[in-house]
Amino acid sequence: MKKNLFMSFFVGLYGLSLAVAQAPNQECLTNLSIFVKSAKVKNYDAAYEPWKMVYEVCPDINRANYLYGERILKYKVEKSTGEEHDAFVVQLLELYDKAAQYYPKYYSVADTAIDKVLLKRSEKKITDEEIYTQLGEAFAADRKNFSNPQALYLYFSSLVDLQADGKKEVQEVFDVYDEVVAKVEEENAALTAQITKLLPLEEAGTISAKDARRLKAYSTNSTSFGKIAASIDSKLGALADCENLIPLYEKSYEERKTDVKWVKSAVGRMFGKECTDDPMFKKLFEAQLALEPSADAYLYGGTLKQKAGDTNGAIADFNKSVELETDNLKKSNILYKIATIVRKNSKVQARNYLNKAIAANPANGRAYILLAALYADSANECGETQFDKRAVYWLAAKTAARAGRVDPSLKSAASKAVASYEAKAPSKTDIFNSGRAGETINFSCWMGGSVTVPNLN
Repeated sequence: MKKNLFMSFFVGLYGLSLAVAQAPNQECLTNLSIFVKSAKVKNYDAAYEPWKMVYEVCPDINRANYLYGERILKYKVEKSTGEEHDAFVVQLLELYDKAAQYYPKYYSVADTAIDKVLLKRSEKKITDEEIYTQLGEAFAADRKNFSNPQALYLYFSSLVDLQADGKKEVQEVFDVYDEVVAKVEEENAALTAQITKLLPLEEAGTISAKDARRLKAYSTNSTSFGKIAASIDSKLGALADCENLIPLYEKSYEERKTDVKWVKSAVGRMFGKECTDDPMFKKLFEAQLALEPSADAYLYGGTLKQKAGDTNGAIADFNKSVELETDNLKKSNILYKIATIVRKNSKVQARNYLNKAIAANPANGRAYILLAALYADSANECGETQFDKRAVYWLAAKTAARAGRVDPSLKSAASKAVASYEAKAPSKTDIFNSGRAGETINFSCWMGGSVTVPNLN
């Protein structure tokens, strides 16, 4: 069941809010107090019988019926075996439906479906077809509340398994992939927006205890979405390689070339998988440009021009792409994509686009990771001495670490990058021998900036 991110629903023996939808049943009120008191101290065996009486006789007397009822029944499911176990599973499934019936404000369509699917899956009482169908129906009916990372992965994963068994088409896999990834990105964007607001307070040492708890919760949830995003991409695997994409799009092109959504998805996927050398990419790009001359279309056009050696034309298209985009998050992503393209020819241009990407969205962790990589790639280009050149890795590590702070979904990738860069920076022995602990090193090459040599403790 979906819970408020920061505030649990506490029901106390004396602080119970008896929002009664019918004339109070005194026996229900008495047993309500009894089971709440027992459940609060996790004495679920003692709580079960009084809870069962209230749940069956007065199902709408108080939401505690469902909040604590779920905990009681999960305990019973875990501790029982055989027919008794199966009976508790059925009872818990029923509870999810009744919670939505009596308290729809707190138990959404998506939450109810997800709870039931996850329970049946843990009990091995559901097939891949049923997982995909039931979660798919919930996603379509209540996308807003379909935000459980595990359920998002299961929805997509079950479809990939069905496709592998020959029960679903590849195109359906791609369609659902686009929907699920978009939802993951939306959820994480909402989290990182809050993180961006709270990080300056934490770094300044002025964050309140309440906001510190919020920041921790946002970061934990963002990390979870990062793991799920990686799992989803891993599950998609080779299905999205160029050798599979190209024949699929060639086969469907004539039938779907006027379908803007399909064309945009196809172009975006081929671009993301670097299938841009194939004639099919150009054909799809031109179809998109004719249907909808969007920011993305100019991004793809710039890519083709750059491959053809038209650098000025490419930059012009890239800038047009940025001008057309009004959403700052999308604009930031476009600027990041441009940086990945131009980095091969100019680190300076790439840095400029990355800085613009960060300005548009301070939570664009990928921009920090790429910027760190650009710094690390230039270690031998900056500084007079070997010590100064290796000091560049401290700047790279600091920049990569920032990525994990502003977007915890990238924490794993950021941590790996930081560890790699720090291993290449001057060691404690190097610092001791140099006598430069605490000194500021300024970089006069293209990257600019400075680092402070760590003090020895």
